[in-house]
Amino acid sequence: MTELEGVIKFQLDFSQRTVLTTADVLEINSWRTIMLQLGMLGQTPTRYDNYGFGNISQRFGSDNQFIISGTQTGGIANMAANDYALVTACQPQQNQIAASGATQPSSEAMTHGQLYQLSNNINFVIHAHCPQIWQLASKLGLPQTRADVLYGTVAMADEVARLFAETNVLQQGIFTMAGHEDGVVAFGCNAEQAGQRLIACYAVALGLDMGSD
Repeated sequence: MTELEGVIKFQLDFSQRTVLTTADVLEINSWRTIMLQLGMLGQTPTRYDNYGFGNISQRFGSDNQFIISGTQTGGIANMAANDYALVTACQPQQNQIAASGATQPSSEAMTHGQLYQLSNNINFVIHAHCPQIWQLASKLGLPQTRADVLYGTVAMADEVARLFAETNVLQQGIFTMAGHEDGVVAFGCNAEQAGQRLIACYAVALGLDMGSD
């Protein structure tokens, strides 16, 4: 690993208090469970130095607010509302995030926030870790962020904006982070679209991998 997982790199204005209910996180929690079962999110001693990996978010209300899984919650099998944070403001160029909840937001909250700001049609984001997709990104025709850009930074937010300007990533709904081992980001107008885009790409990647044997 060239960098530690789960390190928050932005300036965080955080208010620790209960803000989310079970009903608020019902859909996002269901899809997080699917990602956990697929091994695209979680925590295991055999991957990434046993740091939690992957995160998931959902637009909440207006003004680009969103619910996101808390930092280093990958090892939690069954998440509760208090394991999510509510990001109330995201300012990528100022490297600032404001959030509230019982736990701090994921270290990838900046990237999620940038996506919600780039398109009002994006309502769900999954940051998965999938080596099969990541390693075959070029063959799959996926947009990729530059290899020298690290996750959770202003530079990554800028890279995502560049992909939106220079590629058809908005139509594809998925891209990889070349500088973040196994990092894949899928998004959509709802949870089902984001999840299906990721799973469909995974299926194609597995087919390519099997075909090379």
